Amino acid sequence: MIKDGERYVMLYRAQDAKGTSRLGMAVSRDGVHFAREPGPALAPEAEYERGGGVEDPRLVKIGATFYLTYTAYDGKNAQLALATSPDLRKWERRGVIMPANVGRWNVKWTKSGAILTEPMGGRYWMYYMADAAAGSDQMGVAYSTDLRRWTEALDAPVLGRRPGRFDSRVVEPGPPPVMLREGIFLVYNGADDRLVYRTGWALFDRTDPTRVLARSDEPVFAPERDWERAGQVPNVVFVEGLVREGRRWLFYYGGADKHVGVAEAVIDKRRPRP
Repeated sequence: MIKDGERYVMLYRAQDAKGTSRLGMAVSRDGVHFAREPGPALAPEAEYERGGGVEDPRLVKIGATFYLTYTAYDGKNAQLALATSPDLRKWERRGVIMPANVGRWNVKWTKSGAILTEPMGGRYWMYYMADAAAGSDQMGVAYSTDLRRWTEALDAPVLGRRPGRFDSRVVEPGPPPVMLREGIFLVYNGADDRLVYRTGWALFDRTDPTRVLARSDEPVFAPERDWERAGQVPNVVFVEGLVREGRRWLFYYGGADKHVGVAEAVIDKRRPRP
């Protein structure tokens, strides 16, 4: 999800009758009412995508280039991949950027790359999800100097699961993080032991993206409406897109893996703005 000029552009996951995932594209003028395009924006073509498809899109624009991180699934392994485009129409695959089954702490899959668009000390930073030997579905952090080759920054997850909390089973990055005066603000998706998905947040140091300053004790968003509680996967709100417009923040999310919704948050005028 991104606002490009006066238009809002959404990349979303869709499945065919066989369950293969593709990415569709929809465009809006107000951020709420979208018109879907008839064909897929990205379909499984590469060897590492065939068999399962492409999903979990995260979209950013850096300079004149659009960077799309997504999960590529070949029916056996899910791996974090990258594609780039000058116009959101023609996409060039850059390959798998965080391979499955290897890494400083990852022992299985990689997913959901959320890139900070502002470089720090000559490096770009990305939060992603991977599987540690001591527990799957936790958040890692990596860096890059060219946005194509990425290196894990730590020997362990940067944001782990918390027993007994809303994120006791899954800790997965949501939309690309944003730089605030207080630090790097990241919305993430957490699931408990019953796989109910809710939304949390974390704040990282502006000068050290591996250092956690604060983290939500309770979820800020949870499945409440019927179409969030019943669907392909019940009891899920899964935030993947974010647009900031002055005091208004628009969060785009999947409801029960069947619908796409939008929620609005407004910054309190009485508090200092970031």
